[in-house]
Amino acid sequence: MDKFRIGVIGFGTVGAGVVETILKNAPLMAQRTGMEIQLTRIADLDTTTDRGVKVPEGVLGPDAMALINSDEVDAVVELVGGTTIAKKFVCEALKRGKPVVTANKALLAYCGKELFELAKANNTEIYFEASVGGGIPCIKALREGLVANRVSEMYGILNGTCNYILSRMENEKANFSMVLEAAQKAGYAEANPSTDVDGFDTANKAAILASLAYGKWFTLDDVTVRGIRDVTLTDIEYASELGYRIKLLATIRKVADKLQLCVQPSLVSKNSLLGNVSSVFNALWVKGDVVGSTMYYGRGAGRAATSSAVVADLMDLALNRKHGCVRRVEPFPVYDEALQLATKSEIKSRFYVRFQVADKAGVLARIAGVFGAHDISIASVSQCEDKAANDTIPMLILTENASQSAMESALNEIRQDPAVAQPPVCFAVEDLND
Repeated sequence: MDKFRIGVIGFGTVGAGVVETILKNAPLMAQRTGMEIQLTRIADLDTTTDRGVKVPEGVLGPDAMALINSDEVDAVVELVGGTTIAKKFVCEALKRGKPVVTANKALLAYCGKELFELAKANNTEIYFEASVGGGIPCIKALREGLVANRVSEMYGILNGTCNYILSRMENEKANFSMVLEAAQKAGYAEANPSTDVDGFDTANKAAILASLAYGKWFTLDDVTVRGIRDVTLTDIEYASELGYRIKLLATIRKVADKLQLCVQPSLVSKNSLLGNVSSVFNALWVKGDVVGSTMYYGRGAGRAATSSAVVADLMDLALNRKHGCVRRVEPFPVYDEALQLATKSEIKSRFYVRFQVADKAGVLARIAGVFGAHDISIASVSQCEDKAANDTIPMLILTENASQSAMESALNEIRQDPAVAQPPVCFAVEDLND
């Protein structure tokens, strides 16, 4: 049986999971691919910490470049993370014609076009299933399973940390800071949680998905990003009373030749599939013109889920090697170069708006008048009876479809009304047709 030899750079949580999976399931992988997949090299600066995995003698060392240059390595797995040294390792492997498997969504979102062009120039390839959705095969679904479809919409809950925090806030009636602290103690959030809770991790994934679906390169800079720090328990509870849950949602929606590409807290119906994705789980909902609606669900991060996706990519590469083919599936087929990002005046959705207003006659009429002047139709209004110490009450408004720019202009005007005691709170509402 022919051999397919693997080198892994980065022996942290995910790297240890990949190594463990290869060592544990090598016979199964050989049975399914007809190739003997061997782990021949691991590179990490820390060669002494116990990862809970027994590595064969002489496999682990500190020199990543020696691994890349080794004649005993046919494919390189990059699990270092980041966009600096990881990029160097990936580039060096590609220049040597060695295929790369990576889980590095930031690297692909920032440098993907350059890296895939380098892979093509050297007749090799990059596999990246684990970069979006952890163990969920959403990359393969877009590249292969839905290749006969034009994708019109995608909505994703793509960060387990944020979903865990929002789920616990709802279930335990706790505020953001308390749940974030608990998430950090439980290992679901980093000591510096900004990449997750400020939406950048989800935005990197959204850029990759948009590039896959529409064949035009998008980066983090193309994504409108808003995190979950300003989501309060108050709004979670009011949204619940209205039949919604607040989720950090990646929205990728094509209308004519314009693409809405954003990450923001959004109200999603409790009756929808995405509305029932809770805790650390991820999901991606995709609508194609032939297949209709499909959804992909599972663990979006962690040692086991991510290593499952990485090893699946390695098995694909082994099959390519066995049958003497390279680039069997084009990673980003270019077919929609005319597609442009939508402006705020072109991005439309429904909105949830909460005002804290004086309990006086005429306030609702003035707010409705401003909305009407900006071509925003009101779908429903709820005025809560709970009166604050300053004699103000909450007012909840759900709108019909309106442009983002119109909503911003209307809220800026309404803020000037002396009867409005606090800055309005506003979130998009996505009515998903499952």
